[in-house]
Amino acid sequence: MNKNLIKLTAGGIVFLFLLIIALACTERIDAGHEGLKVKMYGSDKGVQDVALVTGRVWYNPLTEQVFEIPTYVQTVNYDAFTVNAKDGSVFTVDPTISLKVIDGKSPQIFKKYRKGINEVLQNTLVNHIKDVYRIEFNKYTTDQIISSREAFENGVQAKMIAFLKDEGFVLEQLTSGIQYPEAITKAINAKNAAIQEAQRVENELKVAEASAKKLIVLAESEARANELRKVSLNQLLIQQQFIEKWDGKTPIYGNAPAFFKSVN
Repeated sequence: MNKNLIKLTAGGIVFLFLLIIALACTERIDAGHEGLKVKMYGSDKGVQDVALVTGRVWYNPLTEQVFEIPTYVQTVNYDAFTVNAKDGSVFTVDPTISLKVIDGKSPQIFKKYRKGINEVLQNTLVNHIKDVYRIEFNKYTTDQIISSREAFENGVQAKMIAFLKDEGFVLEQLTSGIQYPEAITKAINAKNAAIQEAQRVENELKVAEASAKKLIVLAESEARANELRKVSLNQLLIQQQFIEKWDGKTPIYGNAPAFFKSVN
């Protein structure tokens, strides 16, 4: 009886030990990720030491390690930095970039940087991103950046797409967040204020002009009406009005003349 109990206990311990080892030696790659099985030691390290894997992965925890690389779109808000235009003006760039790992390129990225994707995106790529902006800003003067903003942004985006593609990423969206120098901002605000003031004055002039035209029209109408009244008051109209108002009696001014002599 004791022997059977010992055997069951020993078997349970062995099973538990094997289960722990199994759990420690496997890793499941979640959806939206690529798995990398990396040889940390051995003769293959540095040559064929990174393998792309999917699903449940078995590995030797003593000599290998498994990494999960996200392949969905990630958005990174980088810290603002300053760059100089061709004429020396200082601009502030506060970029936000949405990008994802190109399918199947995660081994290439890991071999190059030996870091996790988040660390690569947050830290390693920063200087390269700054260089893209510096190169493009050095092509334009301040006036050209303001007047040809679309061409400037297109140039930055084209360079960013090419750079990220070489690094194993695809660019989904780029927002530069460019802030103009303070002097330029004040000049633009002053110009806009002047334009708005000129528009206000122009509108007031239009209102005043419309009011003046209205008064002129009214005056011309009144003058024409008076002229018509004046023309219509001719001699015949006066006589007609006299007849219409006459009560049938001869008007007498002073003493009335005598037509017959009285006979006594």
